[in-house]
Amino acid sequence: MAKRGPPSKIQERELAVIREIITEKPESSLGELRDELARRTGVNIHEDHLSKQMKYHGFKRIRGPSTTEDSPPRTEEPSPYGYTDQHRHQAPEQQYPSCLTDAEWGLVSDIFETEGGRGVPPRYPRRLLVDACCYVVRSGCSWRMLPKEFPPWQNVYRTFRRWSAEGKFEKMHDRLRTQWREREGRNAEPTAAVLDAQSTRHSPQGGESGYDAGKKVKGRKRHVLVDTLGLVLAVSVTAACIQDPHGAHPVMASAVEKYPSISKVFVDSAYAGQCAQTINQQHGVSVDIIRRPRSGKVGSWCPPEQEDLFTQPTNMHGFVVQPKRWVVERTFSWIEKSRRLIMHHDRLTDVSEAWVWLASGRQLLKRLTSTT
Repeated sequence: MAKRGPPSKIQERELAVIREIITEKPESSLGELRDELARRTGVNIHEDHLSKQMKYHGFKRIRGPSTTEDSPPRTEEPSPYGYTDQHRHQAPEQQYPSCLTDAEWGLVSDIFETEGGRGVPPRYPRRLLVDACCYVVRSGCSWRMLPKEFPPWQNVYRTFRRWSAEGKFEKMHDRLRTQWREREGRNAEPTAAVLDAQSTRHSPQGGESGYDAGKKVKGRKRHVLVDTLGLVLAVSVTAACIQDPHGAHPVMASAVEKYPSISKVFVDSAYAGQCAQTINQQHGVSVDIIRRPRSGKVGSWCPPEQEDLFTQPTNMHGFVVQPKRWVVERTFSWIEKSRRLIMHHDRLTDVSEAWVWLASGRQLLKRLTSTT
């Protein structure tokens, strides 16, 4: 039976041209092939018709990677992002990745096992209670959702509150920070610090909270003082409505009491003016204000007899790393790796501060015992 319809535009001449095109450019798309065919032969054809004719005449596209003798096989390079084998490593004694290893527990066991006083011996090992607290701060779960491998949540919660009131998590962090500073070749007592605040949301659990109009955040604010390595020296949690200059004095008083060696603190322009003068007068600490680089709102003084020959163009857009201040910003990112600290779930601000000490101390434990 004869084929009905008009004759196809793809004849022997066009087929020969198509063979030449795919020999020269085998990776051409269907649209590129159609355009090149029209340029060489003057034949205009729709892509669908061209695809059907090429399939009818035996042309096909081979998809997927292929290797030849001339080209070696492709090797996939490891991605710099995501978790690696080191992150997934879990010691045999760890029930969960957040639990302490034997080496980590050996560094802080005396802090939690020394209870003192009279009474009934503890029903649950102290190490298991510490592991439960680390699980809560790392996973962000509620107390009632603790896995069955841990003691009852009521016991864990009461122990956590007692330890936080006694300052054991802060004591643990201070010891580990001193060890890490000595490993990095620094003095045990810091002489310079960086101060900044971070506003985070607050859950409907209740408690002290406020609204930060600058950051558009309703919740609480962490006032954190860190050393030049980014390790926490003092922390204070207030309502988000408390301005940075007003929240700086309690955290500075706590830090200077613990570390009289602090002689300089780096802050941003929010602490300039009366706040910087008060810190200098009350605590004897010089305040170095790190301002934003040159922009349309900030300039620099120049004497009249000297021209500013090295004027830099204004930079109104884009992120610019500010010296010293990036250290505390990095600390905030370290803190928020613990999901419990992404927002405030506790009514008391003292509990929120204890979570910061525990999360920072847990990170230092992993650093000190890591082989890499």
